[in-house]
Amino acid sequence: MNSEKLLIVLMFSPLLLAQSIFLFIDAKKKGSYAWIWGIWGLIQLPCPTIFYYFIVIRPYRKKLKLEDE
Repeated sequence: MNSEKLLIVLMFSPLLLAQSIFLFIDAKKKGSYAWIWGIWGLIQLPCPTIFYYFIVIRPYRKKLKLEDE
């Protein structure tokens, strides 16, 4: 592995880890598939976060909004 690839890996590893931890914790709070979101968050950046927003967060907010009315 040359130094450029090593630098890229070292730069993206904390981002992937942070994304994975956020997705896991938030999915667990919302009752979604926490392990799947956490593992997917370790593999790619930023697609899992975008999909998580549209699949979990938006419906959860709509559900809370309907319960308040």
